[in-house]
Amino acid sequence: MIKSKFLILISALLVLVLASGCAQSSNPSGTASSNTASKADSAAGKTIAIAYSQGAGQTMDPHDAGDLTSASYSFALYDQLVTSATEEAGGKTVGRTDKVVPSLAESWKVSDDLKTYTFTLRDGAKFQSGKPVNADAVVYSFERVQTKGEGGSLYKLANIKSVTKIDDKTVEFKLGAPNHLFLKYLATFTFSIVDPSVAKGQPDDYLTQHSAGSGAFKLEKWDPATEAVFVANKDYWKGAPKVDKVIVKYVAEASNRELFLEKNEVDVALDIPAKDVESLSKKDNLTISSESSNRIVYLGMNANFKPFDQLKVRQAINYVIDQNKLIKDVAFGQASPLKSSISSKSPDFTSEGYEYSHNLDKAKQLIKEAGYEKGFTFELTVNSSTQDYEDIAVLLKSELEKIGVTLNINKVAPAQYRELINNKKAAAYLGKYTSLVNDPSYHYGFLLDSKGASNYTGYNSKVVDNLLAQANVEPDDAKRSELYKQVQKQVTADSPWAYLYESNLIVGISKDVKGYIFYPDEIIRFSSLYK
Repeated sequence: MIKSKFLILISALLVLVLASGCAQSSNPSGTASSNTASKADSAAGKTIAIAYSQGAGQTMDPHDAGDLTSASYSFALYDQLVTSATEEAGGKTVGRTDKVVPSLAESWKVSDDLKTYTFTLRDGAKFQSGKPVNADAVVYSFERVQTKGEGGSLYKLANIKSVTKIDDKTVEFKLGAPNHLFLKYLATFTFSIVDPSVAKGQPDDYLTQHSAGSGAFKLEKWDPATEAVFVANKDYWKGAPKVDKVIVKYVAEASNRELFLEKNEVDVALDIPAKDVESLSKKDNLTISSESSNRIVYLGMNANFKPFDQLKVRQAINYVIDQNKLIKDVAFGQASPLKSSISSKSPDFTSEGYEYSHNLDKAKQLIKEAGYEKGFTFELTVNSSTQDYEDIAVLLKSELEKIGVTLNINKVAPAQYRELINNKKAAAYLGKYTSLVNDPSYHYGFLLDSKGASNYTGYNSKVVDNLLAQANVEPDDAKRSELYKQVQKQVTADSPWAYLYESNLIVGISKDVKGYIFYPDEIIRFSSLYK
């Protein structure tokens, strides 16, 4: 949340975009027979089937995507001016979202005042329609993205003032102020370049179910309840993919994802439970990738709901949290403590100001001081597709009972979960978030700025807003770092969240599959996969 954005990147990253209105399949959970049938449709060895846990995506529109599944679709169907780099490390290829390389733009120049970027588009890049990728398409795409909820938020965060065509191969961007993350923002799926010859003049939601990109794959079909199917773009300007087809299956139950993987009915399975890493690692036909990412898991508390309007209540919840127990009993060691509102892998991280520990006596005292000496009852909203959430909720419920507080677990389907938190209707919820750009500016701009698109707790701090505004235009690295550290200390003091842990990204991969690249943003790039 990604909206999870990227909910909860949400879940942020991840959990951000409204569900599509496409027809529902009669088999929403995915079965062994449906996976087998889908793979049988293609030539052996030329199809990659991937089991997702969070749904089969919410949109094909890159400018409106927010969940990690839809983000994968955007990277399959579209290209961007620049893209994230890769490097060889430890004998494998890994993604570098902190470094960009040319893509549709072959080069660029930056003005001395750091406010003007001039991009030169490469020759030979074509949309799937056969039309060339030119300056008109770039200008159209950035005009379009401004009008979208998710894309518009990032457009504002990037501080783009204007996008102007100089000639067919040259585009000029002017910023309202210097932005040290501008190029990294351009590498995100949000700033995909759309073919105006396909999209222009269509209904506003046309790209929700159709594509108009220059990417390595074309959309064949999509049922948001069950699966999406992509076929290779044989005329892709970077060279045709090594597979003919990629099938994304929505398989809600982790046990089913693992079963399908073991039986070769899918080739890749996401969100493998941490408890199964050890046993699955012993399977001869599988590889388990467990990589430390910048995904955070937290408990959000909305101060617009009682009793969370009381700071001492929010602080008390933090003292109930036993991070070591959560890491041991829920994450099975595939996680690390969370000591700030950003990941410890984020630039400018500090745990300064974090003074919480598992202390039920302290929690009980704070609840009494807040006027709830006899305790209280609250509802914790949990996404039913994430087993970890339920496990966390059960542990918290047990601990809270010890201090006279009753936690009712509201376990809901992914679509209902997204609706509740997107509309800030959940008094408390469990969420996770992976920053697509590993930097405090991006992270806070979505999650904890008062106007952030993923600010699901409704957190509103003028102090934090002002600090973020200063940091976003500060060109000096050291000064900017200090501002972000002040933001972290203020957020920790205000306690809109209870910090839980930083979790690994765990993916199961068939031994037959090659080309899997781990990116810290947790988004799979289909184009590198092959058999």
